[in-house]
Amino acid sequence: MHSKKHLGHTARKRFGQNFLHDDNVIQNIVAAIYPQPNQFLVEIGPGLGALTEPVAEQTHHLTVLELDRDLAERLRHHPFLHQKLTVIETDAMQFDFAQLYSTEKLAEKQQKLRIFGNLPYNISTPLMFHLFKYHDIIQDMHFMLQKEVVKRLCATPNSKAYGRLTIMAQYYCQVLPVLEVPPTAFKPAPKVDSAVVRLVPHTQLPHPVKDLYWLNRVCSQAFNQRRKTLRNALSSLFSEENLTALSIDSNARAENLSIADYARLANYLADNPPEIERTEIQDEE
Repeated sequence: MHSKKHLGHTARKRFGQNFLHDDNVIQNIVAAIYPQPNQFLVEIGPGLGALTEPVAEQTHHLTVLELDRDLAERLRHHPFLHQKLTVIETDAMQFDFAQLYSTEKLAEKQQKLRIFGNLPYNISTPLMFHLFKYHDIIQDMHFMLQKEVVKRLCATPNSKAYGRLTIMAQYYCQVLPVLEVPPTAFKPAPKVDSAVVRLVPHTQLPHPVKDLYWLNRVCSQAFNQRRKTLRNALSSLFSEENLTALSIDSNARAENLSIADYARLANYLADNPPEIERTEIQDEE
């Protein structure tokens, strides 16, 4: 069982814990984040502090969100960091980042949140969907994710990796892959390759939609049946005439449309809501 233990802490499966320990990789990630002394940085899931320590060295203060009680306690008593750290013991998926922004009076300081973390892979997608809600108060985000997820975030139309996550991420943010990270950089080593991604919220949304529900709905309906033509996949929302009038090829498939195309479809539904129930949309895994 030794491989699961790192710096005296046993990785917990239910928290999806894999601890980063490769100094080269850590230095590269911190260089990509490029923390500055007075910025307001927030780390999600600091764990054993692999990124926390080098980032805190370059900044006056760091706020960390940690769900694991033992790790939160450990950080509160960190030998040389505890004066610089605010440790919030919470689930980032439920956390209200807007409250933090207003409590810290960041608007008055003309600052936004800079968020980073080595995210547990089991929550990375829903957590990003949660964070996108706060896009207007976030300067940028740097996350270590499964390499496959980074591929999906950065994907372009007409590719297998292109999907609802791609569209929602690029709707809100400019997405840039930063570096790839092998499993050996972690303890315990995950079974997958990882990568770091930078997400920079757009100051102005390039393709704003009137009601996000419809953007989510059209994307999830199209991509849940990605092998079908849009005529069939979206038949409960659009007639073939509708699609043609919106300059959408009804024989195309979900992955052939651009974000602008999906925004157009969503805005049409916002203006002409179909008589169907607004069901909750599940985040894709």
